[in-house]
Amino acid sequence: MFPECYKRESSKKTPRVIIEPGLIFIMGRSIPENPGEFYRTVYEWICEYIKGENRKTKIGLGFEYINTASIKWVYSILKEVSKMKDLALNNRIYWYYEENDDDIRELGFILRSLVDCPFVIVEVEEMNTNLYEKFLSASF
Repeated sequence: MFPECYKRESSKKTPRVIIEPGLIFIMGRSIPENPGEFYRTVYEWICEYIKGENRKTKIGLGFEYINTASIKWVYSILKEVSKMKDLALNNRIYWYYEENDDDIRELGFILRSLVDCPFVIVEVEEMNTNLYEKFLSASF
């Protein structure tokens, strides 16, 4: 069985991660030296999570920068999320990007088109701790 929750603080190269029943949160800079090592735990947790009971899940993704290898992992994670039961009724994905960051905004649109998930793209002034805390404290 997967752990009830998994948390990892951000670093200069990796995003902040919080995954627990009802919440999947990955935000920050994603340029880890070994993306597979970094994202594998998140991916495996989500694979187990979607097998469980039907529950509401708020998903927040936001990157000030993300490299190609990390994009592949995020796509794989979203493909798993899209398998959740009653996806449109119980889940929301929020993709955050900084204003004027056309690359991250466009990546959000591309990922949204590749997965069958309710997907909201949100422009913010800056990816920072205040945004993270606001997202985490907001209700579904």
